[in-house]
Amino acid sequence: MNEIIKVKNLSKKIKKRTIINNVSFSIEKGDICGFIGPNGSGKTTIMRLLTNLITPTSGEIYLNNINVNKNRKKALQNIGAIVETPVFFPYFTGEKALLNLVMLTNLNSKDRKKQVKKVLKIVNLQDQSKYKISTYSLGMKQRLGIAQALLNNPKIILLDEPSNGLDPIGIIELRKLILKLNKENNITFFISSHLLDELQKICNKILIIKKGELIWNGKSKDLFNSHTNLEKVFVNLINS
Repeated sequence: MNEIIKVKNLSKKIKKRTIINNVSFSIEKGDICGFIGPNGSGKTTIMRLLTNLITPTSGEIYLNNINVNKNRKKALQNIGAIVETPVFFPYFTGEKALLNLVMLTNLNSKDRKKQVKKVLKIVNLQDQSKYKISTYSLGMKQRLGIAQALLNNPKIILLDEPSNGLDPIGIIELRKLILKLNKENNITFFISSHLLDELQKICNKILIIKKGELIWNGKSKDLFNSHTNLEKVFVNLINS
């Protein structure tokens, strides 16, 4: 097994309230893993723990076999994430916003501009790169957020509710982009979403969380077959 994300006995308590309770799972390199659960089940907390925005009460997280709590900088250097809705200064152009952000990477000044042009092309925003972000649609802003996540050439991208607010065209564009990055760049995706039909279309692995505990951890093909859909399976598991 080629585990690129490994979570072991992870728990998080806030003011004596258990938010995440002894969660363990692993994701292999090249997986597209969907992460679902009811509101308040702990999905965003897991995302924030994976990116070290908050620290666990107990347990361990490994990214690329590196312990996040013991070596945060090294563990996160090949991770891209959109944990909350991407926010950009509206009067910057898309290119200007990324040029500011690419300065935070390890790239030298000569390569920064090349990298920005590269990621804008990947997300199909090269023709709008000189436009102010205030003129971007929500779908374009989401793709710009993914471009930001690509700046450091990540091996893993974490997306928390990436389809929120997108119209059908934006959802289709996002789906195609995720599949393209997974196939052509071998990027592993961990995606939290309420759009179960979208996850069913792209994910080969599914995690389901309920009240801070995993109630399903396995391959998509084992969760449903051609006669059922993810929505029905999800409702049955949550209500059981």
